[in-house]
Amino acid sequence: MLEPVPGLPEGVIGFEAVGEVHAGDYRDTLIPALEAHRGPLRLVYVLGDRFAGYSAGAAWADTKLGFDHHGRWHRAAIVTDTDWIRHLAHAFGWMVPGDFAVFPLDERDAAIAWVAAD
Repeated sequence: MLEPVPGLPEGVIGFEAVGEVHAGDYRDTLIPALEAHRGPLRLVYVLGDRFAGYSAGAAWADTKLGFDHHGRWHRAAIVTDTDWIRHLAHAFGWMVPGDFAVFPLDERDAAIAWVAAD
């Protein structure tokens, strides 16, 4: 499931992955939030201690996400200490449109500030 991250600066969208994330979480939660957002997309995506993994459908939805909203991405940050996600993000981050960065969980506030900055 994807839970909204409360208290973000204006213009920033944020979600935290809780339990196992499924394709329906993208379809029903993340994508509608991106489509309803006006202006450049600024996303903080937290995969912390409550994250249990991705279903195969969610992994595919995640892969397509950058391409489906290609021209609107400004900045996106993944916040996680999960090694396999950090490795994949560093390996494939160049494919993400706009600016992209990976932050450890203890730098969550720095990630939010970075996404919000111009």
